[in-house]
Amino acid sequence: MPDFQLVADFGVMGDQEQAVQKLSAGVREGLDHQTLLGVTGSGKTFTMANIVQEVQKPTIVIAHNKTLAAQLATEFKEFFPHNAVEYFVSYYDYYQPEAYIPRTDTYIEKDSSVNEELDKLRLASTTSLLTRRDTLIVASVSCIYGLGDPSDYFEMVAHVAVGEEYNRRALLRQLIDMQYERNDTDLARGRFTVRGDTLEIVPAYEEFAVRIQFFGDEIERILTLDTLTGEVLNERSEFSVYPAKHFVTSREKLDAALIDIDAEMKERVDWLRQQGKLLEAQRLEQRTRYDMEMLNETGFCAGVENYARHLSRREAGSPPWTLLDYFPDDFLMFVDESHMTLPQVRGMYNGDISRKTTLVEFGFRLPSALDNRPLHFKEFEDHINQVVYVSATPGPLELERTSAIVEQVIRPTALLDPTIEVKPTDGQIDDLLHEIRQRVESQERVLVTTLTKRMAEELADYLSEAGIRNHYLHSDIQTLNRVEILRDLRLGIYDVIVGINLLREGLDLPEVSLVAILDADKEGYLRSTTSLIQTVGRAARHASGHVIMYADRVTDSMQRAIDETYRRRAIQGAHNERHGIEPQSIHKAVRDITEGLRGVAREEMSHDDMYRVIKDLEFQMKTAARSLEFEKAAHLRDEMLELKKIILTEEKMLAIG
Repeated sequence: MPDFQLVADFGVMGDQEQAVQKLSAGVREGLDHQTLLGVTGSGKTFTMANIVQEVQKPTIVIAHNKTLAAQLATEFKEFFPHNAVEYFVSYYDYYQPEAYIPRTDTYIEKDSSVNEELDKLRLASTTSLLTRRDTLIVASVSCIYGLGDPSDYFEMVAHVAVGEEYNRRALLRQLIDMQYERNDTDLARGRFTVRGDTLEIVPAYEEFAVRIQFFGDEIERILTLDTLTGEVLNERSEFSVYPAKHFVTSREKLDAALIDIDAEMKERVDWLRQQGKLLEAQRLEQRTRYDMEMLNETGFCAGVENYARHLSRREAGSPPWTLLDYFPDDFLMFVDESHMTLPQVRGMYNGDISRKTTLVEFGFRLPSALDNRPLHFKEFEDHINQVVYVSATPGPLELERTSAIVEQVIRPTALLDPTIEVKPTDGQIDDLLHEIRQRVESQERVLVTTLTKRMAEELADYLSEAGIRNHYLHSDIQTLNRVEILRDLRLGIYDVIVGINLLREGLDLPEVSLVAILDADKEGYLRSTTSLIQTVGRAARHASGHVIMYADRVTDSMQRAIDETYRRRAIQGAHNERHGIEPQSIHKAVRDITEGLRGVAREEMSHDDMYRVIKDLEFQMKTAARSLEFEKAAHLRDEMLELKKIILTEEKMLAIG
């Protein structure tokens, strides 16, 4: 088995070396919980990569949203090009969970749009875990939601080898049991086709197709093919096909599960009738019998996850199987931005159980559906072997559990944390305008954070009237538009961004030299110690980084944030003086993920041109998704939908005319 091999054009710098040594030693000594307290811009991802190489354990990195997870996966793929770096997030582009609102007697059916590319990446994650130890998976909190039983998944594998004899009919039956679909006209992901003595299959987790050529019952050749051109890529002596879905089970287990589902349904229907709930009893019986017929005939049904407890032969109330169960016992976990991720993990169970309880109570689901759920926090902790929490501002959850805190305060760039100044709120807008103009003259950028949307918009209008090029940023602005606005700030199209929550982890704006925090003394989530430290960090990528807090009093949160920032500055300054280093601002190329899209002059395009562009955009979108550039992929999708909308509108106008 190959080991993790870190590939980078640079080595550890600043505090990274001691952090890697201490945390790696802690892992080897068997410490269960450690914390990496790394300041903004100190290279925490590179530190994690070095620890992975040092300890050589299968690893999971949990992030609190898809975008951050995609950024991390891209970075880890660059650091470990020879190893299995996978990406595991929810495969839904859109998800409306099944729900019932008793007050208005409204049933909301489950509605979702599955992203095929993400589904493939999820399957690739579990396949890598079962076949190699040099696997690193970057996951969102989706990793604590139910998956199929890993032992069933592994037992269902179809292994074929050249020269061995197989009953071809039994092999085809096995592929169908593994949720592969036979389609002799359109070979696509998760499908197989049979022509004479040749079986072709596209594994649900791969980019290529596999051709298996038989001579009688003996396998003569195994070839891998390009799915688009049919070109032979290479010849194999053996190949293993893994299931097309995570929820798979053997026929024996399925038959046993159907008996249990039937028994539970009868018991529940009798109970509902005794309670005088005849409508609920009839509803439950009708829905369950339909699902049982589908399971019996096809091995699958809509909402099959609600029967996961029976299909996995688990006890009532037992934790579901999750991605964490696919890892070997000695795996290592990193929780990135743990101050955000752990509370999210903790909150998932309660939100899910309240919705499901209503569905069970009113006869839409069997009580066993309650066991199709995310892990609750205690179960999540029980799954942890060894964990390193990573954050610039660790929260109480990780601090009370950790046995070692390792600081990473020195940045590879030698930049110091910004200076902080507290100014009175009286005349704050005029003072802010003066400060902004000074930065604009120096060709530097400014972030201003407010407490409300209205204030952000009104301040943005006021600055525009004063001749300051600016834009506001808040939750009503879509993700891709946010990316464009931040890119435009870096390019100098805007000098100022006014927003509410500008502490988004991973916000990389080296041109920003001033962060202004209005109403800094209004205690609350956005003015807590953690939020203030994160917001202050937005100015830490510039040599002249400065923060102004406008406040009439210094709150406890402000004081703690100021004290922590100056503690770090003292350590960083002493390090630079000791080594004779002069801090330099980061100069980083502005990466435009929307390049080439906006230049299309749609009004000059014919319908044929539009269709060609749509086809090209679709190809680019899939390529971007495969490269884990999901923001770019989403933008390409939006452009494609916009063109389709234009075509549809024009066709309607022609029809009316």
